[in-house]
Amino acid sequence: MLTQKVNSPTKTKSQAVYCMPGMAASPKIFEYIKLPEPLELHLLSWIPPKDHETLASYAIRMCERVKAPNPVLLGVSFGGVLVQEMAKQLETAQVIIISSIKNANELPLPMKMARKTDAHKLLPTQWIKNLDALTLFAFGKGIQKRLSLYQKYLSERDPAYLNWAIDSLVNWDQTTTRENIIHIHGVADTVFPIKNIAPPLHKIEGGHAIIITQAKWLNQELPKLINSKSSNF
Repeated sequence: MLTQKVNSPTKTKSQAVYCMPGMAASPKIFEYIKLPEPLELHLLSWIPPKDHETLASYAIRMCERVKAPNPVLLGVSFGGVLVQEMAKQLETAQVIIISSIKNANELPLPMKMARKTDAHKLLPTQWIKNLDALTLFAFGKGIQKRLSLYQKYLSERDPAYLNWAIDSLVNWDQTTTRENIIHIHGVADTVFPIKNIAPPLHKIEGGHAIIITQAKWLNQELPKLINSKSSNF
């Protein structure tokens, strides 16, 4: 009599998803993001930049915190810029940016002008004195009536960090779009207006703070996007 060997159930291999918050923000901005297995969230936070450190060099140091092989990198706003730089150093399963830009051509005109005038270097000092202004820059004008609620997400207010972050964003030198990148953007974004954003692109309702305000949509759609590796609607 032949017997059939029954394989014991094996645990599905997890897929690490490393999440990078936006400028000045803490990993708390991901508090409403809940992804199903086998996706496994790993929250990154900003580290102090070295004097005159390039964004590329900073990205290399941040890569040291990525321990899982072939990860998904997910970045919000300036964090989206950073994960694109990190992906130049790592083998990744996918790169996802939310409320961000894919290259320097998508920067809004005031930031492009700041590259030439250095006017942006005056901002950090003003923001240390005015938390409301920093909150509006970090999350967009759509949260004006709820400023105090969003300020709990801002943990990085060191002037040296802010100066480095703003300068790195304004002077980002990437001119082409990464192949197969997934870009999710709010149609009412006031930090990176959607009129400047080119395909590939997933347009959804909301402003610059969609990582918080559209968490339900993201929880439903991110697993599909990661599995399908779709880059455009």
